[in-house]
Amino acid sequence: MPSNHLLLEEPIRMASILEPSKDSVLPTMTKIVGTLGPKSRSVEVISACLRAGMSVARFDFSWGSPDYHQETLDNLKAAVKNTNKLCAVMLDTVGPEILVVNRNEKSISLKEDELVVLTPNQEIEASSELLPISYDGLSKVVKKGDTLFLGQYLFTGSETTSVWLEVSEVKGDDVLCLVKNSAKLVGTMYTLHAAEIRIDLPTLTDKDKEIIATWGVKNKIDFLSLSHARQAEDVRQARQFLSKLGNLSQTQIFAKIESVEGLTHFDEILQEADGIILARGNLGLDLPPEKVFLFQKTALHRCNMAGKPAVLTRVVDSMTSNLRPTRAEATDVANAVLDGSDAILLGAETLRGFYPVETISTVRRICAEAEKVFNQDFYFKKAVKHTGEPMSHLESIASSAVRAAIKVKASVIICFTSTGRAARLIAKYRPTMPVISVVIPRLQTNQLKWSLSGAFEARQSLISRGLFPVLADPQHLADSNNATNESVLKAALDHGKLAGIIKAHDRVVVCQKVGDASVVKIIELED
Repeated sequence: MPSNHLLLEEPIRMASILEPSKDSVLPTMTKIVGTLGPKSRSVEVISACLRAGMSVARFDFSWGSPDYHQETLDNLKAAVKNTNKLCAVMLDTVGPEILVVNRNEKSISLKEDELVVLTPNQEIEASSELLPISYDGLSKVVKKGDTLFLGQYLFTGSETTSVWLEVSEVKGDDVLCLVKNSAKLVGTMYTLHAAEIRIDLPTLTDKDKEIIATWGVKNKIDFLSLSHARQAEDVRQARQFLSKLGNLSQTQIFAKIESVEGLTHFDEILQEADGIILARGNLGLDLPPEKVFLFQKTALHRCNMAGKPAVLTRVVDSMTSNLRPTRAEATDVANAVLDGSDAILLGAETLRGFYPVETISTVRRICAEAEKVFNQDFYFKKAVKHTGEPMSHLESIASSAVRAAIKVKASVIICFTSTGRAARLIAKYRPTMPVISVVIPRLQTNQLKWSLSGAFEARQSLISRGLFPVLADPQHLADSNNATNESVLKAALDHGKLAGIIKAHDRVVVCQKVGDASVVKIIELED
């Protein structure tokens, strides 16, 4: 398997670049998060998205009612059943976001060098002269000369659908702004972003808490995307809130970094969160353009070394209305993979874009090509050096499994786990081959009833690069003597053969627990 991995540092025949890519039996190692919405909520389209490579479905509650999202999720469950493909669920909070509500849904044209008033009076109808906003404290935190950005759903980057405003004057609760570029705003809701200005609203709002406690609990969400995370305390408070909700105590929190304040406290946030989402839309407005790539590379490196999944957003915006990405966007996707991203998050492209399935398929193909030239050897040495010595027992086992798999040219690594931690540690070292994470169920009790865990852990692997989860048969419980016996291994090997990633005479590296000891073994398959 490693033989088809090239290095950009080595000479590559130009003619080989033109050779058609071979279809893989597995999705790419890099995962794809798709946002479901108006253009991607039917069973048919969601099924196609799953087949194209989507492994996590994101539900954005900055728009749409819980009932609307519930109907979409029910369709997702039907699609999962139809395709026999696992898919995790991510709930994206609204957070301290300022919205402009356009109730009459008529398009609003803003002309360059004209003035527009932002007012907290939401009874007023939106127009080219007056825009009602959802925050009554804006006039207290902005001053003349400050920059504001306004656009639908976030910002497409197109000068015709998003607008740059400059604060001219503050009058009581109203903010008078100069329009810096002509734009036509279409839709019912627009996001207002105040560049480098702290909005005095809680990161987890009362509305967010209500949605999590109802919709989130009902659907046992796998991931919580914590929008506008600004400090580590935001993550701690969110985790404390989830811990009180029973079913969601296992839900992983992904902190969404989308402001300079979040960037300033990045290391502390990373320590508290289960993963990071680099929201380049809003953050790209806060940072000077020449600093965006530097933030991306630095943040991804820190996530990689911490062994925590990193998700990158805003890569193929133009595919919202086009079948093909721009050259810059295609390169951007590849660089995200080479920089170490675990997953690519598609927002407007799949939510309201005309080509959700084609977008996922295109991003998947670009990721697959980039993975072929990922310098795993350099990355592995860097990760081992960063971890230092003495390594923890589990870290040592994980790195040894990856090293062994590369040395013997194994086709796959099989890891037995009950919590998912061992598999994620293996993924941290970025093996060139897939990692089949066999999740062994645990028997749990709350003193009223017994239940089996494992489904959570299996789905949560779907956002980590290179991990492909399989839920073991419930008869092989994690605390029983059967947890790592040969029948479980045989079932995992059979799964790999059925998927087409394991064939006769292949070598397979197995990471499992035998008694109290963790072992790494290499097996060679017979006919």
